[in-house]
Amino acid sequence: MSGAAAAVAGPLAGLRVIEICSTIAGPACTRLLADFGADVIKIEPPEGDPVRQMGQHVDGQSLYAASILRNKRSVTLDLKTEQGRAVAADLITRSDIVVENNRPGVMERLGLGYDTLSAANPGLVMVRISGYGQDGPYSERPGYGAICEAVGGVRHMTGDPDRPPARVALATTDYLSSVYAAFGAMAAIHARQTSGRGQVVDVALYEAAFTQMEPIVPAHEKLGVVPMREGSNLPSMAPNSSYPTRDGGWVLIAANSQPTWRRLVALMAQPGLLTDPRFETIQARGRPENMRAIDALIAAWTRGFDATPLEEMLRQAEVPTSRVYTIADIYADPHFAARAMLQQVAHPVLGHTTQTGVVPRLSATPGAIRHTGPETGADGRAVLREVLALDDEAIDALIAAQAMRVPPR
Repeated sequence: MSGAAAAVAGPLAGLRVIEICSTIAGPACTRLLADFGADVIKIEPPEGDPVRQMGQHVDGQSLYAASILRNKRSVTLDLKTEQGRAVAADLITRSDIVVENNRPGVMERLGLGYDTLSAANPGLVMVRISGYGQDGPYSERPGYGAICEAVGGVRHMTGDPDRPPARVALATTDYLSSVYAAFGAMAAIHARQTSGRGQVVDVALYEAAFTQMEPIVPAHEKLGVVPMREGSNLPSMAPNSSYPTRDGGWVLIAANSQPTWRRLVALMAQPGLLTDPRFETIQARGRPENMRAIDALIAAWTRGFDATPLEEMLRQAEVPTSRVYTIADIYADPHFAARAMLQQVAHPVLGHTTQTGVVPRLSATPGAIRHTGPETGADGRAVLREVLALDDEAIDALIAAQAMRVPPR
């Protein structure tokens, strides 16, 4: 394609992706690919992806599905039927990538394992997302993001030291895994340009979680360190925490470097902190007892101000800071608006939904939101006509056999 055409269609235009996934990590991976122009065909069971039942609904419409399934086409196939499996295999044969997040062995039992599929399509890249990977003693275990955070060591590090391990009320491990999966898919497609052959991309949720432990791994081996939860602090770095304000809000202050620390002390008008041996160096401030002392001093100071003026004072002093935003703050923030991170997307029932913008930003061939998440099976006829060259009679036969479902006309 020409540069102009690629910019409109997206840099992944020309790649066809089959998604056989449910809930979050798999659909989030293919949503990334779809945002940048890949033709993502989502194969759903007759009851639809369970993600359609998650999150908030308005007038029976899933707001979450409208976003995580955006830019995709939906085909409803019953993979428990021979005809449904045959159609899925035919679609995969004519595709570049298949993404699945079933428990290891499920695709093989369906006759859709990589050995079978790649025999018919040697260039196929198969992205497999699971809790514990495709091999190893835990591979058969069911794995959700929250469970895999516990196995990967992340849950132990989350929360306050005097309380049980906490969780972030978001699917952080699923989304991190989806980025690794999309990156692996693109790496495999790039390698295919040389080898002519595809390969398997094996993404385990517990391993994606574990990668966040990067600084802790060598420290344990060399020093025997088993770090504990630090609450809102950054381990071994202070001041870097959330501090209370007079109006009941919270402001995050990150004075990690020596120059920034000196600017914060000047703003606090407490010059004695600069010569206090507990706080003179980054290493000294990072000791647990000194971190607690410095946090108490800063909290006593921040309680004297409301959040918004305090944030402005810190910013003027060139101390990295932010109020702890709620979603309402984000909707009112001009920077989110300027960078199109809240985009209104047309919806056939609701008029529109507001969705997160496309990440990352490419200067020459940016991604785009082309349409909202489709109704279950909405694109079945069109996809089978276009990709498999089936006529209406053949499609109607699949529907009559209940191998395929389409919405009522």
